[in-house]
Amino acid sequence: MKRLALETLNAWKSQPTRKPMLVDGARQTGKSYLLEKLFGQSFSNVIRLDFLETPSLGKLFEQSLNSTDILESIELTFNTTFNPETDLLIFDEIGECQGAVNSLKFFAEQQPKLYLVASGSNIGLLDSFPVGKVNFLSLYPMTFEEFLWASEEPATIKAYNNLNLSPAAHDKLFKHLLDYYFVGGMPEAVNAWHQNKNERSTQERAQAITEIHKALLSGYELDFGKYADKVSAKHISEVFNNIPLQLQSNQDGSVRRFQFKDVIAKKKRYNDLSGPIHWLEQCKLLSKCHPIDTKPQVPLKQLAKENLFKLFYFDIGLLTSVLELNYKDIVDQQFDYKGFIAENFVQNELVSHGYSPTYSWSEARSEIEFIIRLPDGKLCPLEVKSGKRTRSKSLGVYREKYQPELSFKLVGTTGNIDDTSLKVLPIYYASQLFNLE
Repeated sequence: MKRLALETLNAWKSQPTRKPMLVDGARQTGKSYLLEKLFGQSFSNVIRLDFLETPSLGKLFEQSLNSTDILESIELTFNTTFNPETDLLIFDEIGECQGAVNSLKFFAEQQPKLYLVASGSNIGLLDSFPVGKVNFLSLYPMTFEEFLWASEEPATIKAYNNLNLSPAAHDKLFKHLLDYYFVGGMPEAVNAWHQNKNERSTQERAQAITEIHKALLSGYELDFGKYADKVSAKHISEVFNNIPLQLQSNQDGSVRRFQFKDVIAKKKRYNDLSGPIHWLEQCKLLSKCHPIDTKPQVPLKQLAKENLFKLFYFDIGLLTSVLELNYKDIVDQQFDYKGFIAENFVQNELVSHGYSPTYSWSEARSEIEFIIRLPDGKLCPLEVKSGKRTRSKSLGVYREKYQPELSFKLVGTTGNIDDTSLKVLPIYYASQLFNLE
């Protein structure tokens, strides 16, 4: 399966010298596949050390952190030779081996031409890290665009790339969007959905996705216990499972700010829940959107309050799974998309393209789901309307009050981008906003 992150890795490879590249992301988002199978294809040889699968590999870093010594030990352990000019070295699940983490500093200083990539699912939880000695790349679940690539439907992919707004293109792309709402972007689920799709019934495919989601969610629950003490793990789990419930509680308007009361027994303040929320954020299992209540201006971060935010699930498919929405529920659209699903989708698309944290705007009874900053510096309101009713008083209030040069609206119908001040697009084009001229 093709991944957008491959472009970043190829650009890193083309540099005359480079620091080690660290790929951070939630477990099962495809880090190992990206590095070994996709990126590794462009190298003569790939050596991969998996510190989760083989903890004993940590011994290679106990006697010396000198890069030459480590490379010699790796060659002996794997009974192979390593050519720094043509080969790729992968440190997989590096968070399981502090010695390997510490070695990155010496590889950066002593072997600047080496192709060394590392990956981890708990990088944000590490006690220490060689600051300034690595390049970072965050990998999230597959985006809607990557989901389309996996469908292997050239005409549909072409329509998406060309920002096609015709009814025919909309019917096709919106159908894929509803599929994506159910399947999500976890690579295992995406592969199961598209693989041999003409040979299996929709019911069989949907059942396979449901089972994959259950296994993934169980795996995350186990991770809470593995990387946190018993009390903290319970609190992390309670916050993680409460996010969908709070999202679901608001079906019509914008997602509300996260409420701290009644999530954990006898805990009702931000300070009581900040630890579990930070843990989940560091592990890329949730993302934040900070509401601001004044005129948006750069830097938006200065207008946000630390204890006021919306929380979103990192994968839309796992979200619908937790809420027990089956494939028919989503395709029949009986739940009117429940605006929070559309908003969570847009949040994930923005985060996957490097826009994190995100920001929203509210004043009195008016609310704009997102305030985005374009490459040219413009701050633009972005309204999300999940259904076919696209009229919005909030966007009108915002435009009249602040007179933005450009505004966006994402809708459940075909759009119109002819207006120079207001661009209306189907919701599946969320990540294409930054490409509009």
